[in-house]
Amino acid sequence: MLQEKRVVVLGGSRGIGFAVAEQAVREGASVVIVSSQEKGVTDAVARLPQGTATGRAVDLRSTDAVRALFEEIGAFDHLVYTAGEPLPFGPRVADTDLTIARGFFELRYWGAVAAIQVARPYIRSGGSIVLTSGTSARRPPAGFAFAASICGAIESLTRALAIELAPIRVNAVLPGMVVTDLWSGIPSDAREHIFRETAAKLPVGRVGTPADVAEAYLSFLRSDYTTGQSVVADGGGTLV
Repeated sequence: MLQEKRVVVLGGSRGIGFAVAEQAVREGASVVIVSSQEKGVTDAVARLPQGTATGRAVDLRSTDAVRALFEEIGAFDHLVYTAGEPLPFGPRVADTDLTIARGFFELRYWGAVAAIQVARPYIRSGGSIVLTSGTSARRPPAGFAFAASICGAIESLTRALAIELAPIRVNAVLPGMVVTDLWSGIPSDAREHIFRETAAKLPVGRVGTPADVAEAYLSFLRSDYTTGQSVVADGGGTLV
């Protein structure tokens, strides 16, 4: 289904985004990897088979930079948005500076909106957009009010855009706990403890990998009859 398709992955140099790019290439697509750091982009492109990928370093918080990016890329088939810094967890609403809280939305929500706004004219007939939310939208623990708000906003945006942008399909993936470098800000011992505790509770018995979650994105790219939907890829975490 992805043979000779062109897929643009915003946030594609590492983690889930890179796994999406890697699997898309395996299915015959060519990919454009976009991220903020030049070295990360160069390294990601080098890890894929020669001639299957190109890369651009772009600040996705800048609408002007994103507009220039899509003018350069030109026509393509599928847009995948996985860009994001670590979601804020821990601070409670009563203890948070609201100026800082507003900034949490800048890359994950407003970055996605800006990308869709400028990319839309370049998406070919039969194309699609896949956004990234998270399971905190469905089952937020204490301290996840802002993370849950961002994820919930992405889900609502997905449904609205599926109507507004039709016949372009718009869907979203809600990853659960996945082992990526977004956890790198936590000391390694504490991080491993979190992973072990979570794995013990999950019905599948382990935390996720980027490749596990990437399959959910690929399924939306392949499915010509699915739009406005959100799929949870969390190893059963929202059930326990």
